[in-house]
Parts: sequence; structure tokens; C-alpha cells
Amino acid sequence: MNFPEFYRSLSEAEYKGKKVTLNKPFRTPKAQKKFGVYVKNDKGNVVLVRFGDPDMEIKRDDPENRKSFRARHKCDSATDKTSPKYWSCQMWRSDKSVSDLLD
Repeated sequence: MNFPEFYRSLSEAEYKGKKVTLNKPFRTPKAQKKFGVYVKNDKGNVVLVRFGDPDMEIKRDDPENRKSFRARHKCDSATDKTSPKYWSCQMWRSDKSVSDLLD
């Protein structure tokens, strides 16, 4: 389905000459972090935010683990999309699986 240019500009942008999708996390297999996401900062520039330890497994299916992580990281106050904290907290929500959040 082809959307008008206005709607595409909300979800697509350009980062270092490459077309990217905004606000959609993806795995970074050869990077120092486990995930990455492209977002627009306050100035309107597209930035890459990397987050997550590549050597650790997300064990968010256990309600106690999820509750502990979200309390420890104060996920209720994470509102800045340009911070790794925000995106880590998004991965630890209970309403969607990690595979649903990824590209």
C-alpha cells in the first residue's frame, strides 16, 4: 500500500545517506550493544540509539524479573526516546513480545 508522502515522513527518515525506519528497534549483530533504534532528537536530526547487553538474555517472561527490572530502572519515568533507558524499558513491557517489537 502506498501512503502519501506526509505519512511516510513520520516513520521513514535518512541517516548518513541511508533510508531508515524511525522508532522500530532492530538487532545489531556486530555491535557492542544488542539492539539499536533510529529516532529523531529535539533538533530534528535522526540519531542511532543503541541499548542492551549482547551477552545477556532477556528473561522478561517471569513477572518477578520484569517487575524488578522496571522498578530498578525507574521505567515509569522514562519518556525521552533518545535515551537507551527508554528503549530498554519498552523491551520489558508485558503487553508485547520482543519479536513483535523488532524489525
